Amino acid sequence: MTVLQSDRRRDPYPYTWEIPVGILTGWLLAAGLGVHLARALANWFSGAGWTWPTGRGIYSSLPAVLAGDPTAGLATTPGGAASPAVLTGWLIATQLLIAAGYVAGLVWALHRWGPGRMKGMATAEEAERVLGLTRLRRVAGIIRPDLHPTTTTLPGGHDGYHPH
Repeated sequence: MTVLQSDRRRDPYPYTWEIPVGILTGWLLAAGLGVHLARALANWFSGAGWTWPTGRGIYSSLPAVLAGDPTAGLATTPGGAASPAVLTGWLIATQLLIAAGYVAGLVWALHRWGPGRMKGMATAEEAERVLGLTRLRRVAGIIRPDLHPTTTTLPGGHDGYHPH
């Protein structure tokens, strides 16, 4: 962050507990659903079909699934179930992917809205729209009328810019 950016504006909003609690809650929800996604993928790739807990089993089966039980909270499994080792592998892989996605999202959000963001800067699309080559070519006759004369002439045969 440049000195100019940090000295020019101050955000009077204090750092409070709501944002960290929201981030933690979102991560816990994603991690909890990721446990069931990992179990469903482990059972599916083991030939047991796609399995998902029903009702309140989504909450009560978390400890058992984390302990290695691939059938916890399920009403039935169509064709057996994954082994605890396969379930553990899927749990690790799924949680690593969720954590990587969550960290990438947080980094993006910090760059976009965080305290170190550039304030008052146009996006690349906004700069192109106002200052870009497309606009320069469109208004070339106004910028340099001597190089890009207008095709419209006024009565009397002159273009309004140059004397007779």
